[in-house]
This record gives sequence, C-alpha cells and structure tokens, in this order.
Amino acid sequence: MSLPTKKHLGQHWLFDEVSLEAMCTSADVGLGDLVLEIGPGLGTLTEQLLKAGARVLALEYDETLIPALRQKFSECDSSKFMLEQADVLQYDFDGLSPGYKVVANIPYYLTSNLLRRMCEAKSHFSQSALLVQKEVAERVCARPGDMSLLSVSVQYYCEVSLGMLVPADLFTPPPKVDSQILILSYRDKPLFDNIDTTKFFRLVKAGFSERRKKLRSSLSGGLGVSKLEVIDMLTKAEINPDLRAQALGLSDWYKLYTVWV
Repeated sequence: MSLPTKKHLGQHWLFDEVSLEAMCTSADVGLGDLVLEIGPGLGTLTEQLLKAGARVLALEYDETLIPALRQKFSECDSSKFMLEQADVLQYDFDGLSPGYKVVANIPYYLTSNLLRRMCEAKSHFSQSALLVQKEVAERVCARPGDMSLLSVSVQYYCEVSLGMLVPADLFTPPPKVDSQILILSYRDKPLFDNIDTTKFFRLVKAGFSERRKKLRSSLSGGLGVSKLEVIDMLTKAEINPDLRAQALGLSDWYKLYTVWV
C-alpha cells in the first residue's frame, strides 16, 4: 500500500516499527482497550494497535485513503476495527465512553486545537500518546519559567511527559523537524477544587495576552482593570508583579484565581 502524500494535510508516513511500537507502549495499549486513532494514513500504526489487542476506532480525514484502509483491514472483525471518514476538529468526543485511549501520528498544524478539544471533552480519554513536532512536545511539558498558554491548558487536565524522539529521516517524506511522543495521562481528580474553568482560563489567557509584558500590564489589559487593582491581586496571591506569565506554575495561577474571583 503506497500512496502519494498531500502536503496541505501534513502527511508524512511512518514505517519504523520501533517508533510505532513505542507509541502503543507509551499509551499502555492492551487487550480490549478502545483506542481512537487520528489519521491512520496507510495503517502502519493501526497494525501495531491491533497486534496489541486494542479495538481501534480510526478517523481519517482524507477520503482517498479510505478504500485502501478498508481493503487492508477487511479481514478484521467489525468490533475490532472501525473506520470513519471525519475531521477530528469537528468530531464529538462525548460520543465515546470515558476511559478510551488516543494514539496518533498527527499533522503538526492540528496539534494545539486537537489538544484543547481532547482535554476539554466531557467524555475524556485516560491515556494518550501523540507523535508531534518535538518543539511542541517540549512546550506542552514546560515548567515554570518557560510556560505558555498551551502548557498551562494541557497540564491543568493531564499529567504530561516526553516519550521517544523520532528523527525526521524516519518519515516518508521527511518533515523539516524531528518529532517526539507526547504522553498524556488524564488526571483522575481535578487539580483544584471549586473552580470555574471558564473564569480560570480567562485569567490565564489575559496573563499570556502580551507575553513580553509583565503581569501587572498584561493582566490589566486582558482583564480590563487598572494596574493598581492587578498589583493588589498579585500581592495578595504572593506573586511578584514584575514577573511575566511564563514564570507562573499552575499553583500560582490557582492562587491568583482565588484572589480574583
């Protein structure tokens, strides 16, 4: 099975079995697990997931790949392999039973939006292993000092870690950058009690609205309040007003939230 790639869809085929097996292992894929695979492409990862005993629900956006995928897995029981032509950014995750897993080699341009939709779904995954651009994986796993809106958003919902590095030359065609497995474990319990996530992330987004500015300025502009009010909030939360948003960890944002609300 060999088909040309479509650049506008960010298609890069991965045939390296060690990398594919590492993705399955990173999500702890086992017998009977329901695994959502996003963009099965030529089915190389699908094969490894099925070999591990998973039930695979594969979402493929490129309709020209569907016939070959159906043919490749034609002998699979319909309860083991399910294929849908779908745009994952429009997909209803809440139609899945909680506890499913997500394993995918995803196009780089999808990453941020996909992570947001996965994490915010009411019916959430338990484990996920996503092969993404190395820089993005590192951004998601950043610590205070290098935080971003993306890292705060994902770490609020998940425990995060970095898995195997997959060099660009293992892909066909090779992308311009290396990839890395991003491992997500959805938190069993909310990180903080009694929190309105809409308000919490309004606060965080305000802080990151002007990354180069200090918190007293970015929060003032983002929340539409005076700098004096912001300085008072930060002081009560025991946060230096001269810091920038990337310096704050999740516990800092929570302290600031409790003062703000």
